[in-house]
Amino acid sequence: MALAGVHKDRRELRIHESLDELSTDLADYIAELSEASVKERGVFAIALSGGSIIGLMGKLCEAPYNKTVDWAKWYIFWADERVVAKNHVESNYKLAKDGLLSKVPIVPSHVHSINDSVSAEQAADDYGFVLRQLVKMRVVSVSGICDCPKFDLVLLGMGSDGHVASLFPKHSLLDEKDDWVTFITDSPKPPPERITFTLPVINSASNVAVVVTGESKAEAVHLTIDHVGPDRPVLPSRMVQPTEGKLVWFLDKAAASKLQSVQFCE
Repeated sequence: MALAGVHKDRRELRIHESLDELSTDLADYIAELSEASVKERGVFAIALSGGSIIGLMGKLCEAPYNKTVDWAKWYIFWADERVVAKNHVESNYKLAKDGLLSKVPIVPSHVHSINDSVSAEQAADDYGFVLRQLVKMRVVSVSGICDCPKFDLVLLGMGSDGHVASLFPKHSLLDEKDDWVTFITDSPKPPPERITFTLPVINSASNVAVVVTGESKAEAVHLTIDHVGPDRPVLPSRMVQPTEGKLVWFLDKAAASKLQSVQFCE
């Protein structure tokens, strides 16, 4: 049984009894956005993160999605990436390739991974340049509010500390307003060198989905969604607030177990 919740600030919460139900709902959600975007723009530009998201997207490799999704129109990006070789166990690219990209007919030239042979700073600059070229080509839309790229979907996970992409609590990158892509060399989680979309890019997306599972994330989910008042922690996850787009949280019951201010309906 899936439970749907709407928080008082109108962000949408989708809370599920099991990971299998969450995975099915996530596949439906992505497939519907893909169809709508291809119909409207002719392409579907999606930015991925690492962690458990790729595994939870696994149903897209199965019927009916593997046949009904217009994979040739997908353009793949990464909201953040570890600056390691593409075959490294820590690579988000490798995770996505093994778990998704190698199992569906996505056009190889539509997969935009980072340059893994340069420094983190150079990799971020290179990735930002690629994004600008693809915005000019209208593969990625541009925001009507700022000059940021407007992805059809940005998929994020969340750490138990409330970090999203590679934007960590109390880090100076949270204040970055000018660059689309930036870098970090002192990540609190290994590996230390990463590139990441900045908050203006994430918040310019047409759709942002945050996928969180497990009891270890429950406190961070509570602090992000419930906690109010002047003493609330400034978590990166709280700063994900699309300016014009839609925000959906996909949670299992364990991750949602500490939520207090949600009204549910079956």
